[in-house]
Amino acid sequence: FQRKRCFVASFLVLFLLQDIYRRQTLKNKYYVKKFFYAKISMVFLALLLYEKKGNTLFSMTYNKGERINFMGQIQVERTDIEGLCIITPTIHQDSRGYFMESYNERDFQEQGLNLRFVQDNQSMSVKGVLRGLHFQKQYPQGKLVRVLKGRVYDVAVDLRKNSKTYGKHFGITLSEENKKMFYIPEGFAHGFLVLSDTAEFAYKVTDFYHPGDEGGLAWNDPSIGIRWPELKGTYAGNAKKDGYTMEDGSPLLLSEKDELWLPLAETFSF
Repeated sequence: FQRKRCFVASFLVLFLLQDIYRRQTLKNKYYVKKFFYAKISMVFLALLLYEKKGNTLFSMTYNKGERINFMGQIQVERTDIEGLCIITPTIHQDSRGYFMESYNERDFQEQGLNLRFVQDNQSMSVKGVLRGLHFQKQYPQGKLVRVLKGRVYDVAVDLRKNSKTYGKHFGITLSEENKKMFYIPEGFAHGFLVLSDTAEFAYKVTDFYHPGDEGGLAWNDPSIGIRWPELKGTYAGNAKKDGYTMEDGSPLLLSEKDELWLPLAETFSF
């Protein structure tokens, strides 16, 4: 892991200045002490100004080029697909229970996520329900999704035609235990599979629902290759649930609409 170079450099410069000043005022301990406190104040001021510019002083870089930033009450991990973010909130827990901030506009903006949400949605689904893969064509929505109760496997597919990851997908398990959130920007198809007996799913969106503007993508398109966990079956050339079940024998449950979506090669792109 690497710290920001300017952060280290600022400390070196300040300590150098302190040493020079101390040599000149060695006989006057009062001024040396005052300079020490002034140095600490300058460090905090430098941190404040640096963060105001949207930079991150506390960050870690992984081998794949992914970056995890720690600021405020959230930890943000950017995936290999541009725009997709995994957000882990800080959990304050004690014998009474826990508290967390599920959304803080300032923290998100400091991470470069300048979002405006206009609607909150919530659903409850039983085990084996697969919702997706959905998007809006003329009024695309960014989504910040999380699970309030239970466990789901959540997936986003890149439908941005000019993207270097067009047709690629990313999946993550969201649960009431890990309390992770998943941000999916405009230009993606989105869906999830319920893995627990029941699941309560909540999400914020950046545009309103527009009837008649909804599009979809076949959840089992082999050209995308989503490996839905705990699901078994064989692709029969369409998005129908026939021939699929959960590993424990529970049925796969889809809406009639979600069984009619077409594969990537025949669907809408942004």
